[in-house]
Amino acid sequence: MKILKKSKEAKEDKKKYTPKQRLQRGMACCYVGAVCFFTVGGISVYAAGDPLTVVNNLSTFIFSLIRAIGLILLGFGVVQVGLSLKSHDPSQRANGFLTLAGGVIITFAKEILDLIMG
Repeated sequence: MKILKKSKEAKEDKKKYTPKQRLQRGMACCYVGAVCFFTVGGISVYAAGDPLTVVNNLSTFIFSLIRAIGLILLGFGVVQVGLSLKSHDPSQRANGFLTLAGGVIITFAKEILDLIMG
């Protein structure tokens, strides 16, 4: 019976998280949930009679996937900038701002292309 008690104690020790770790885990779960929620709400691709409609729907679907990737990068950039401000690391701060800018550009890629095309 002593062996069982030790294994239960070992499992309990592994499950103890600091409040900071709980907050980080909770924020990560909320972020993943938000990304999944907005990705699922994308426009579905339907095979209609007109081939041009099919291509437009596929284009909309692909750009919604690109937007989801951009939002993920945007969130990662925000986290990097926040961590760099906490640790006072200028190189991490520069990488965070570059990731943030890249996420914004990727998120709004369709709108940018529409502006370029006229």
